[in-house]
Amino acid sequence: MTLRCDKEGFLRQLTDWTPTAAEQLAAAENIILTEPHWEIINITRSYYQQFNVSPPTRVLIRIIGAQLGPEKGRSIYVMQLFGGKPAKLVAKIAGLPKPTNCD
Repeated sequence: MTLRCDKEGFLRQLTDWTPTAAEQLAAAENIILTEPHWEIINITRSYYQQFNVSPPTRVLIRIIGAQLGPEKGRSIYVMQLFGGKPAKLVAKIAGLPKPTNCD
């Protein structure tokens, strides 16, 4: 399946997202998705469905902590999974728009 993405690799159409699309988007970032990745992707997609905006990093960390516990609700945990700009990369893999505070 060929994904239609913008120059930064975000999906042009949010409706094109599927778990298979997430795997492709992650592979383009040299990430193999595991269960911990999927937990965060699903939390991020749920947040977007509720608020119609991709969560910025601080909000993302806070909701991860609230839903998955304080061990996982830490920036370092999410950075180990997704890299240096985790909110941006999680949003990309989750098929969501780039968070507004990300460059």
